[in-house]
Amino acid sequence: MMDQPEARALMRSAYENRYTWDKNFPGYTADVQFKQEDEVHTGKVKVNSNLSVEVTGVTDEQAKQAILMQLQEIAIHRIRRSFDETHGKNTFALGETDDTGAVEVIVGGKSAGDRYKVRNNEVCMVHRHIHGVVVTINTFSSHQTGEGYLSHRYDSVYHDPQTGEQKSGISDFEDIYKKVGNYQILVQRLICSLENGEEVTQEFSFSNVALLQPAVVS
Repeated sequence: MMDQPEARALMRSAYENRYTWDKNFPGYTADVQFKQEDEVHTGKVKVNSNLSVEVTGVTDEQAKQAILMQLQEIAIHRIRRSFDETHGKNTFALGETDDTGAVEVIVGGKSAGDRYKVRNNEVCMVHRHIHGVVVTINTFSSHQTGEGYLSHRYDSVYHDPQTGEQKSGISDFEDIYKKVGNYQILVQRLICSLENGEEVTQEFSFSNVALLQPAVVS
């Protein structure tokens, strides 16, 4: 697939409009509460400056892994990499424009088969092959930070890349961020999903957020 300059420019602009942590991000600690139906688990979390994460004080192993997985997912999306580092080996072509004004961007090259939609200089749909599955994420609202956007409400669903079979129910997310020092930190994530035909709600709350050290101004 030939690279279309207008498609690459559209994707680059939206990519660079995302909110990420800068190189001076010091890491932070917080108290965590994880609620799932009638169960409540509490403990402490630490996100280090290298974006590794730790969970302590949570005795239930499944709950601990659930918290850890959310923190790792958050940290991955806050990593600041240039567009060329991430997409330098990809090509981009424009697809259809839907009735909301979102423009489809079709990916070729290293990440062939992936697709995105861009609306108002934000990526509002992601369709990516990750770890042997296809994940599709649709974003419905976003939070403007003044330093890039953060997704506020969105959903995700997984499919088998070979058969197209849906691998899980659709999960609905709602994220709330708070500015601590110079950094936007997630303080609440609500996830509603269907498991075996029953709705399951998970709520992750982070309080007493404290940066590990003062951010260095370069």
